[in-house]
Amino acid sequence: MNNKFIGVQLGDILKNCTSLNEIERAGNSILDIKKDSFPNSAITAQRAQAVYDWIMSLSRANLTEDERNKKLVKFCFELAPDPVKGSIIELLEKNGCPYNILYHDSLDEFYQRAYHEEIHKHSKKLFVQGNYFHAVFEASKAYNNMVKEKSVSDKDGEALMMNVFSPNGVLKLNTGQTESERNVQEGIKFLSSGLMRAVRNPTAHEPAVNWPINKQDCLDLLSMISFLFRKLDTSITFPI
Repeated sequence: MNNKFIGVQLGDILKNCTSLNEIERAGNSILDIKKDSFPNSAITAQRAQAVYDWIMSLSRANLTEDERNKKLVKFCFELAPDPVKGSIIELLEKNGCPYNILYHDSLDEFYQRAYHEEIHKHSKKLFVQGNYFHAVFEASKAYNNMVKEKSVSDKDGEALMMNVFSPNGVLKLNTGQTESERNVQEGIKFLSSGLMRAVRNPTAHEPAVNWPINKQDCLDLLSMISFLFRKLDTSITFPI
């Protein structure tokens, strides 16, 4: 692994995303090694130099390759905001450090839920990166779009769900002949509507820092959306 190249590139990516104090805190707490100085004439920013020094110090630490890679990935993701995580993943993968080495446990948690295939398609990668906000947002958008497509409706969001899953709507989950069947139909209508109001709308209009979603909330919300996807799969379209 080309540690010098990784150190320079990471420093360039992170120098405008974080502070020197944050870099030092992450290095001390996550890397937990002695930091040495590695002057590099190609680096002019103090924060970039600090990142480079930590990376180079890590490369010389008495650790196994797996231990070193895990620390490197965790250090990067602690400092990186969501918009630049993709660039960091690409950099690490191209230079011999598999970013998902840190996320085996997260993948296990994800797979244990037996999510609908659409959750895997839209949210798995975001989840293992720790982008819980966007994992939920993408899943809720995908559900909205699939309901629109199956119902052939021009409505959107909460209005869409209240219309197409209503007793007179075009998506039927059962015959509606018994009270229990009617309750199920109404329940899916309100759950779908609630998903739009409580999850999709806030994630669409609020910055991630103002509407944080932790791992447990993300797993639970994805389970609910997965359930709704499965109900949608079994629904039958009755054009009005």
